Amino acid sequence: MAERRIIPLHVEQRRGNAAGGVAVPPPLALYVHFPWCVRKCPYCDFNSHEVRGGFPEAQYVDALIADLEFALPQVWGRRVSSIFIGGGTPSLLQPAAVERLLTAVRTRLNLMPDAEITLEANPGTVDADRFQGFRAAGVNRLSLGIQSFDPKHLTAIGRIHDGREAHAAVELAMRHFADVNLDLMYALPQQTLDEARHDVETAAGYGVTHVSAYHLTLEPNTAFQRNPPPLPDPDLAADMQDMAEQTLAARGYGHYEISAFARPGRRCRHNVNYWTFGDYLGIGAGAHGKLSYHDRIEREVRRRHPQAYLDAVRAGSPLQERREVTARELPFEFMMNALRLTDGFAPRLYAERTGLPLDALRGTLGEAQRRGLLSMSAERVAPTERGRRFLNDLLEVFLDRPEGA
Repeated sequence: MAERRIIPLHVEQRRGNAAGGVAVPPPLALYVHFPWCVRKCPYCDFNSHEVRGGFPEAQYVDALIADLEFALPQVWGRRVSSIFIGGGTPSLLQPAAVERLLTAVRTRLNLMPDAEITLEANPGTVDADRFQGFRAAGVNRLSLGIQSFDPKHLTAIGRIHDGREAHAAVELAMRHFADVNLDLMYALPQQTLDEARHDVETAAGYGVTHVSAYHLTLEPNTAFQRNPPPLPDPDLAADMQDMAEQTLAARGYGHYEISAFARPGRRCRHNVNYWTFGDYLGIGAGAHGKLSYHDRIEREVRRRHPQAYLDAVRAGSPLQERREVTARELPFEFMMNALRLTDGFAPRLYAERTGLPLDALRGTLGEAQRRGLLSMSAERVAPTERGRRFLNDLLEVFLDRPEGA
């Protein structure tokens, strides 16, 4: 990806026509980050920190509410279509804490009556009372980090739950939530194609509304990157991806994004908002946000370390950085999201969400089409099957492009 130049908060920035802006603000979502987990998984590069002797639950919820109040002038009057509480392991929170947080959100933001409210949960941290409490608090979609149903693979990737707990968590979730997503991973250490198939078939067999299937990758600054485990070769990993797509399609799941599969009408609205370059306010330690105005589009990042975040909130500003997305960066930023979608995007969406004309990209789009990575019509701009398989190659076309190309 292109290097992002960070502009210090104290610098007043006015670019005129150098940056995008929108005539009508896009849909707005709220992301809430919970930064603690029981144990850091060796593949994880998220902002998560092991719980050692507990965590300051009440203090952190207080900080989230203060953070939200700090941001209110930026989003005042806008309707919020979804909330996603992610982490870390948000299911470590007591249901009463989640209820207090969601009550604070409802009293401060214009939350749509049918808003999707998702909470991520680790199968090793849940029980029936907790699930019931989350549902009563207003959570209506649960995302379970299953990763695998195979005990030996769960051990290999450092998960705290075992296969029995994985099955029990799914069964409990389906009793309390109409919308359940299961996160799976494939290309795990020494995993065979049949073992990966068993995980996918097991997930689909439960009849959950949504499945996310991710390729295990070795991310920088992780334990697996420092000490790589024995992973399946690229050809076998590709076979696993093909298998997952075919198996889930046969079970009635539509493949609507690179790693996402849903029953008809049950796509994750929060993530679709990301992929269609909608806006999102991010609160919590290390949370990212993107907000659009008539003359600019900005990205924000909160203080990353939990204690630094708590201290910053007390000092009156949780932000670590805020910067404008320049007109030169916007094409890549938009395409990096929208081209993850199997159906791509309607051409008019580009101008609506960036303030820039799609015609200015005619040379770049033509190059992607000539390379067999993109299909274009008056109705849709979408990745081809080759473009989905080699998404990085497709996105590189939009990096460092000449002006007007």
